[in-house]
Amino acid sequence: MAGLYRYRVGDVLRVAGFKNKTPQFNFIRRKSVVLSIDSDKTDEVELQAAVSNAVNHLKPFGASLVEYTSCADTVSIPGHYVLYWELRAGDTTVPASVFEDCCLAVEESLNSVYRQGRVCDKSIGPLEIRVVEEGTFDKMMDYALSQGASINQYKAPRCVRHGPVVELLDGRVQSTFFSPKCPKWAPGNKQWDKDAGGI
Repeated sequence: MAGLYRYRVGDVLRVAGFKNKTPQFNFIRRKSVVLSIDSDKTDEVELQAAVSNAVNHLKPFGASLVEYTSCADTVSIPGHYVLYWELRAGDTTVPASVFEDCCLAVEESLNSVYRQGRVCDKSIGPLEIRVVEEGTFDKMMDYALSQGASINQYKAPRCVRHGPVVELLDGRVQSTFFSPKCPKWAPGNKQWDKDAGGI
């Protein structure tokens, strides 16, 4: 048996219980992996669930998500979330409207503070998906290894900060898409749906 080793990769774990005297852990999130523009806070678990919901729109076209990361673009006003997606193409071209649906699906999966910032406060701009060339995340890994990262512990980061990595990603963008309207703030509330641009 290999046993339990101490290591530092930035994972936040919660002790869920014990088996005999050995702790059992649940993965919570990566440390410091938070997207934020204003008062919103989006952690890795929430982002993963939102992306998983969104990629369902790609399935009818045979496309699938290979890897993704994100950043908070605070240069534009208002700032907005940017998702970098590397895709494996299917047999059919995915229409731009489907990527816009993906953007909206991500936004509607995020927490109420995010949606309030989008709908009410207008402090957060429309979410953006930037589709990057195949092999982009391999290039990201190569860069991380050149900076001293361990190949055994490397994971594609779910959130990146402005600098060389974002420059690498932006240099390989093939297409960009924005959420076509605000997400629903309070589903079923007609006034909020109207304010959000819904029906």
